[in-house]
Amino acid sequence: MLCVLAVSTGFAHHPISAKFDTNRSVTLRGVVTSVDWANPHAHVFINVKDRGTTVTSWAVELESPVDLRRGGWSSHTVKPGDEITVEGNPARDGSKQAWANSVVLGTTGKKLFTPPAETQPTQNTKQAETPRWPDGHPRLSALPGQPGYWSSPSASSLSEAGNNIQFDAYGLLKNIADAPKVAPFQTWARDLYLYRQRTNLKDDPMYVSCLPPGGPRLYQTRYGLQFMEDQRRDRIFVLMGGANRNWHLIYTDGRVQRGQRGGDDDNPLYYGRSVAKWEGDTLVVDTKGFNEKFWLSNGGLPHTEQLHLTERITRSDFNTLKYEVTVDDPGAYTRPWASTWTLRWIAGQDPPEYYCQDNRP
Repeated sequence: MLCVLAVSTGFAHHPISAKFDTNRSVTLRGVVTSVDWANPHAHVFINVKDRGTTVTSWAVELESPVDLRRGGWSSHTVKPGDEITVEGNPARDGSKQAWANSVVLGTTGKKLFTPPAETQPTQNTKQAETPRWPDGHPRLSALPGQPGYWSSPSASSLSEAGNNIQFDAYGLLKNIADAPKVAPFQTWARDLYLYRQRTNLKDDPMYVSCLPPGGPRLYQTRYGLQFMEDQRRDRIFVLMGGANRNWHLIYTDGRVQRGQRGGDDDNPLYYGRSVAKWEGDTLVVDTKGFNEKFWLSNGGLPHTEQLHLTERITRSDFNTLKYEVTVDDPGAYTRPWASTWTLRWIAGQDPPEYYCQDNRP
């Protein structure tokens, strides 16, 4: 049975339009057979009876369990045998799958699985100055006994500074005609970027295969990041809050920027090989040695193994992290180019427990 309803993308971690047809809608009334409470999205499976006697099994896709838990829901909110009504969008490939915009329990009429409204980060209002280590360098990590992490980036996708380009929360251009202004593309790179945009980022390796988001994308992921500064060994771990909780390792011990014998050798990596030094209050990170298996941005910017990044990370005050990056990749772009944005400090908590799972239905 088809009906018309307003479409809401909610808190999805990947454009639902990549998998589901947001121009069509479906209403399903059926009996719950099982609940799959796992990332990246939870699923409720239901048996739907048509006007005759035929019963068809449908997979109803919901938000991430992380966001659903924040709204007070759990894997026990519905149980096998419950009757529910689902309004949503059918799968583009014609399979018996639907994205749920609304789930209602038949016995009570209660609306289920609505994620909480987006809230502003809780910030430290008692301390405004940048915290520092005994050596005077800014502290990028949390103070002892005071958990926190960086999130809420001011930009949702990577684009050259100075261009007024609008993206949605997933990195999709609001005006596809702006694509040539995103970066100084070589022709093949522009065409690949356009393809990824026009197909709603359906091949995103971070979403499809849970692969790490190398480069600047790490600083624009939904569940934020933490720094762990190991001063004794002169290294910094950048811990990712989403995907598979990967980490990026930055060395500050003055080593040569090449692979380590018996370690990564000279294999290209998702996060490359990073060496860094302090310039005043700014950590300057130089990274080479990337592979080509990840997307440079939420919007699908391509790159080659020639990619060279210079990142400048500044904690300008207690609650603000400024991120600047210069992209130099002569294999994909006609010249070096730069971008910048800020992240905000989320005080009193660690990143949510989110782990990506591959081969989801």
